[in-house]
Amino acid sequence: MAYEYDLLDVDVADSIARVTVSNPPINLMTRDLYIELLKLSEELELDRNLAVVVLKSADPDFFIAHFDVSLILNFPTEGEARREEELNPFHVMCERFRTMDKVTIAQIEGRVGGGGSELAASFDMRFGVRGKAVVNQMEVPLGILPGGTGTQRLPRLVGRGRAMEIILGGDDIDAETAERWGYLNRIFEPEEIGPFVDTLAGRIASFPIEAVRLAKAAVNQAERPLAEGLREEAFLFQQLLRNSSSRSAMRRFLEIGGQTREGELRVGELNAEIAIGE
Repeated sequence: MAYEYDLLDVDVADSIARVTVSNPPINLMTRDLYIELLKLSEELELDRNLAVVVLKSADPDFFIAHFDVSLILNFPTEGEARREEELNPFHVMCERFRTMDKVTIAQIEGRVGGGGSELAASFDMRFGVRGKAVVNQMEVPLGILPGGTGTQRLPRLVGRGRAMEIILGGDDIDAETAERWGYLNRIFEPEEIGPFVDTLAGRIASFPIEAVRLAKAAVNQAERPLAEGLREEAFLFQQLLRNSSSRSAMRRFLEIGGQTREGELRVGELNAEIAIGE
């Protein structure tokens, strides 16, 4: 993949795509940035060599501020509002990041709001900076509502009551609250977030890639009725049992100390050693 953009810097190495947003002065989701993110989602989805995608910002104060309000004012309003049969392009973009067979991680060091927050909420994981990361859904004070997945994604992340507070309050949610509510997985000091995300991305990318992909696919079934999700989980598990890299990894686990007392007391470290020497 070429990954040639003006507002996004894409660095690909070791099955990880690290994407850095740079659209001064506040990383506003302008038309140009939106088009590039939409195209990026398509390219990433098709790249079979990737296991992990990390999205971060070149500006420590802003992840993505929000969608350009001046563009929203120019959205077409002729005729009556209609219920469309198909998802709109912004919804499609967010859903691509949620469902693509790569693990998607948002590294949020500053403010994230509006459509930027909706995009981040569609990622598999979000990490923030203590005292700096801030979430704000500012649509209702402007007389609209979060129309880029926010009213559907936030209740699934933080629960209905907290989603109502975020959406209807239109106020800043600090990093500590966002972590406690489940919007952010964890929060770090500014100098700690980059090394943590890099280590996590590298760890995931070192595991058998089909296991990573199908495990994400299985987790995404959790929004279906339980019995349907369990049947899909069992099917995907059976698929991996027939995968040679999976069987090799299980044998390697046993060889390096799995199922011994010493090994199981450090199983997290042991898991990271499975790919070493293969």
